[in-house]
This record gives sequence, structure tokens and C-alpha cells, in this order.
Amino acid sequence: MKVLANQPLVFDYQAAQGKPENIRHIEGYCPFCDVEHLTNILAQDQDRIWLVNKFRTLEDTFQTVVIESSEHNGGPSTYSVEQNREVFEFAFKCWHKMIISNKYDSTIMYKSFGPLSGGSLRHPHFQIVGLNNYDVYQNIDESNFTGVQIVKDDQVEMTLSTNPIIGFVEINIAIPGVAQIDSLADAVQVVVKYLLNDYMGGRLTSYNLFFYQMAGQFYCKVVPRYATSPYFIGYKISQVQNDDRLDKIAKDIRQRL
Repeated sequence: MKVLANQPLVFDYQAAQGKPENIRHIEGYCPFCDVEHLTNILAQDQDRIWLVNKFRTLEDTFQTVVIESSEHNGGPSTYSVEQNREVFEFAFKCWHKMIISNKYDSTIMYKSFGPLSGGSLRHPHFQIVGLNNYDVYQNIDESNFTGVQIVKDDQVEMTLSTNPIIGFVEINIAIPGVAQIDSLADAVQVVVKYLLNDYMGGRLTSYNLFFYQMAGQFYCKVVPRYATSPYFIGYKISQVQNDDRLDKIAKDIRQRL
């Protein structure tokens, strides 16, 4: 049965039992470091591994994970430019394979980093999830990816949302096709480094990357994460920075490109 827009996915509590966590408890077991015991591997390229998620907590979905690297504390902010590009290229190949399988109403890819991101494992990874009967594009539209322009050329366009999904700051990176994945990877790396090192004086600890294929383009939405606003939790009202602040953030990012 098709799921209507803005309806919740069903969480399977039993499937989550025993799920490891080492973001808050850094001494916790890391299954992604324990490569020899990984199962249900779908693809591998050097130390990049795509596999079925062992803890499939969402009903009516197919949940997979892309392990980015053998570096437990790695991520876009610490990778070399070349390694970061290789991670993005591998993740996009895996995402594309699930999309063209035509098994799912929609296939989403995202990345969580830090204690406020909704993730449970520090080891760098993406999640790729096929939703059997849910078209996530019912919940968003192109207006969520437009706003104050940071840069635009034939490779990439970057904006700060003036109609964000959750707020306060959402950086949108758009590329016209898969030939520009390296440009997307480079732009994300610049933004993530800015968020972790300079934005809010280096106090930000968490972010998400969300990926979309819509309107003939690929998008990545970079969302710095804080404690979620009560306006959004209680009323689904997002908030956005005022124009002066958005212009200042756009200028700061532009200077780092």
C-alpha cells in the first residue's frame, strides 16, 4: 500500500536490540572495524564496502550501509581530496544500482556525523535505503533547494536555503549529472571543514548529508545539527537565519572554495 506524504515510517524495536553505539561511548564495539566478521557484502572497492545493514529497524524498507574507509575516525573533513572523491564515487555507484533496480518507490542516501545527527556509530559511513511503498519526494520540492547563491558554474551550484526543510542553515549543492561527482565531493568537503572548524567558532559537533535525484539534477543538502527546535518538533515550523546572516555565511564559504 502506498504511503501518503509526511507519514511516519514504522520503527521495529525488536530489530534494534543489540545495536552497537560508539558515538557517545567511544569505547564501544565497532562492527565496521571488524571487517572479517562482516556479512551480506554487496560490493567492495579497496577498503570501501557496501553491505546489507545488520540492524534493519525500519519496516517495509531495504537498509544498506556504505563503509567509507578503514579509518575509524575518518570522514570528509580528514580525507585527502582524492580519497574523498573515491568515497563519493563508490557511494553514488551503490545508490545508482539500487535506484535502477526499480524495486523501490524511492531510494535515499544520507550520512550522519556526530552525537546530534541521529547516528549511532562513529566509523564513517553512508546509509542507502530502499523504501518499498514510500515516495520521499512527496515531502519536498525544488523550493527547499533554492536561496542565497554561494557559487554557480557549469560544474556545481551552491545555495543557502531560504525555505529550509528543518533549518536554521541548510547548504545545498547541485550538480547536473554523475560526471560532476568529483565537484560535488570537493564542495561537500569544503563545507564540512567550514562547519566543523569555523562555523559557530568551531563548536559544531554534528551534521547530516542528504542526497537527492530530482529535477534532472543531483543534490546534496548539508545540514549542521543542533538540538532540534521546539517550533519544528511541535508545529513542523522550520526557521531560517535572517538575510544578513545568510549573506555572511555564503561569503565565508565562498572564500574557502
